[in-house]
Amino acid sequence: MVGEIYLREGVEITDDLRWNLLQRKAAEHKALGAFSLFRAHSIEPILIKGLAAARFYPDDKLRISVDMDLAVAANDYEAALDISQSAEARGLAIDVHRELRHLDTVPWDDLFSNSLLIEAEGGSIRVLRPEDHLRVLCVHWLNDGGAFHDRLWDIYFLVANRPADFDWDRFLKTVSERRRRWLACSLGLASRYIGLDLSGTPVEGEAKDIPAWIIRTVEHEWATGERHLPLDITLKDPKLLGKQILKRFRPNPIWATVEMEGSFDSRTRLHYQLGSIFHRAMPSFRRIINAISDSISK
Repeated sequence: MVGEIYLREGVEITDDLRWNLLQRKAAEHKALGAFSLFRAHSIEPILIKGLAAARFYPDDKLRISVDMDLAVAANDYEAALDISQSAEARGLAIDVHRELRHLDTVPWDDLFSNSLLIEAEGGSIRVLRPEDHLRVLCVHWLNDGGAFHDRLWDIYFLVANRPADFDWDRFLKTVSERRRRWLACSLGLASRYIGLDLSGTPVEGEAKDIPAWIIRTVEHEWATGERHLPLDITLKDPKLLGKQILKRFRPNPIWATVEMEGSFDSRTRLHYQLGSIFHRAMPSFRRIINAISDSISK
């Protein structure tokens, strides 16, 4: 079982622990089904986030995921998308990614050749090697504007329970200096807010140097709890739609900076925020028009 990697000796068997292991086993069963389905069509995906992150969680802490994120090679994307929407995939809640898009800049072939096959009861699941997955988790957390406090635990547990041969150079030096700064800040936030111990790591000093605007942004996000939602699902709630439109005209400076491949140490966020507004405007407009058209046709 994938979850058995971190099953600790002497842990007290409680109802919560049984429930957590049952949920992890159910997620594993779905993942095996998805991999079997894709492999039947000669597509080999890589599982990211979700169960791949839960591997590093202790057994008494549940990592809940709503859908299953599978990354595939660019030339397999259209076929994989069709498979994910087929009757065979019903109930698996598969979210297909065209490679890693903005989440990482390391070439797909490199990521795939360094990926790992994790044996599970009844099959195997392919995941990124820990160094690559940690980069993805850090950037994904930032791309959500730091809104999800609990998802810092993904970063925390992967670092805290990293393998003995974890390659910090692989984690830090395969991306640009700007992205390295993003990664260090993500780890620093996990250290600042949930106690991640970074002593003795190459980012120990850098992770303490978090720009004040980032701290203000995440604390504001956690205080307000107003999540970024797709506009098309808010059309029937004018008040919620208005709030979501306002969020787009005043975008979260963290995800605006990440979206525009910007520097956390830039003197202003304004140019990144303006770039983000223009970048997202047309896709959002198309989704609204499609949602309205679908509603009328019904």
